[in-house]
Amino acid sequence: MSSVIIAAGAVVWRKNSKGVAEIAVIHRPKYDDYSLPKGKTEPGESLISTAYREVFEETNLITQFGPFLGSVEYFSPFGLKQVSYWAAKSIGEENIFIPNDEVDRLDWIVISKAVDKLTSETDKEILGRFVNTFYDTQPLILLRHAKALARSEWPGDDDDRPLDALGQLQASKLTNIYQIFNLKEIHTSDAIRCYDTVTPLAKSLGIQLEVTGKLSESAFKKDKERAFDYLKEVIKSNKSALLCSHNPVLPKLLAKVSKKNELTPDDEKLQPADAWILHRAGKEVLQIDRINSPVN
Repeated sequence: MSSVIIAAGAVVWRKNSKGVAEIAVIHRPKYDDYSLPKGKTEPGESLISTAYREVFEETNLITQFGPFLGSVEYFSPFGLKQVSYWAAKSIGEENIFIPNDEVDRLDWIVISKAVDKLTSETDKEILGRFVNTFYDTQPLILLRHAKALARSEWPGDDDDRPLDALGQLQASKLTNIYQIFNLKEIHTSDAIRCYDTVTPLAKSLGIQLEVTGKLSESAFKKDKERAFDYLKEVIKSNKSALLCSHNPVLPKLLAKVSKKNELTPDDEKLQPADAWILHRAGKEVLQIDRINSPVN
């Protein structure tokens, strides 16, 4: 039995000069169809990174990814295919689309008319999910630090406990994932294991790290409200932001910000370098997704 082909893509959207949402639909001459941008994963690549890369390769558009839209399965000429999709906003100045052998046309189509343009039923299904999703959101990422030395192996102060070899590898691979969220701010606990987790990411994206003791595990044990108050200020800025902290802290913050909504917080424990992605409009969290560590 042949293995399942794993792929990923996105519903890429923008607002036109009249403020009406449009989505990007591509034409593939090989199949003579109109499709959402998508493609197969490369070895060791996460699904969300695949989606970001394929969107860029097929459309030349820079995007900010939003909520996860789910997956669909269908039989292709090469076997069973499973494709995962995200909502993705086209950002920045419009890049020029260059026709090629794989994609010879890109059309921006008003959402209400896009369903008639798309060829496959699975693309139409994903578009339906997109329409029923709050897709115009800002991400707030709650990232647990990468794997650190065990407490039993570290004789010094716990806040100074460093990443181990696996943790350093995890930290080095975060950029490929979190660049897709168009981050404007990165905040971190002043514990060394948190600081070292996000330093490569911040340097790669050209973002000045905001380092604070208010997100540390030791400070949280003394006064939980300091972390909550800090999170409120980050939310108030209404920018795409990432917070790196600790397992005792992050579940409490997640529960706090999702308390007023009908969302069910993820009750699975974050492993090192795992994250929750909170998609929000202002103070309201509309969807919570999860991204696992790039290396386990």
